[in-house]
Amino acid sequence: MLHFDLNLSLTMPALTWHERFDSAARLGFGAVEFWWPEAAIRPALPRLAADAGVQVVHFNLDGGDLAAGERGLLNDPARLPAFRAGVPAALDLAHALGCRRLHALVGRLRPDAPRAAQLARAADTLAWLCAQAAPAGITILVEPLNTWESPGYLLTSTAEALAFIERVGAPNLALQYDVYHIQRMEGHLAATIQTHGARFGHIQLADAPGRGHPGTGEIHFPSIFAAIVASGYSGYVGLEYVPRAPLADTLAWLPADRRGPIALDMLSL
Repeated sequence: MLHFDLNLSLTMPALTWHERFDSAARLGFGAVEFWWPEAAIRPALPRLAADAGVQVVHFNLDGGDLAAGERGLLNDPARLPAFRAGVPAALDLAHALGCRRLHALVGRLRPDAPRAAQLARAADTLAWLCAQAAPAGITILVEPLNTWESPGYLLTSTAEALAFIERVGAPNLALQYDVYHIQRMEGHLAATIQTHGARFGHIQLADAPGRGHPGTGEIHFPSIFAAIVASGYSGYVGLEYVPRAPLADTLAWLPADRRGPIALDMLSL
């Protein structure tokens, strides 16, 4: 069985936060995720989620100015104090939302230090972050990104990310596996999911190369979903894509009720 959630940041960026939660509920979802929200809206998010009757299952920690190209702050010594200072507020938000999965972008390669030194700094920060999150039962996630859209990102493959997780050694650190990024970087999606799915803390998807909804690119999603089920992964699969049509139309491959577990034979792909 599969459990899907809807990413509110990428699928409906033009809507207000109130409209996003309500839209997700009207589209049949009981679970959502999002990127790090602006400060002004954070206090309202628990009420908006509760009013819409949806559960927040995942959100990104502060990754800097994404629009300007930043992809995390963990390897930037000038930004680390501010990042660490903001962690208590992020954990408080997670507690208020009942959210137990937080994604930490590790950063893009900086010109002022060797890659090994930057990975070491990011690993140290993640170990600290995991220690802060553990008492609340929160799992921290790291994700490899593709170099087409995030050149110089410190983690760009499944193997690199898994080795990095082992290096940190925190029991509450897991892999966030994004089908879109991995297809662009290495392919072999079904085989990788079957081999490593038990180590995943969260899965996200979009078709490649255009980052649209399933069926708009080259990925054979029936094989991907079958591999997820076979792997034993039991968490959520986040729909993190850019709609190329009205959002409701891009969800036609799913049954109308998206609040509970969905069997493979209920998908129309």
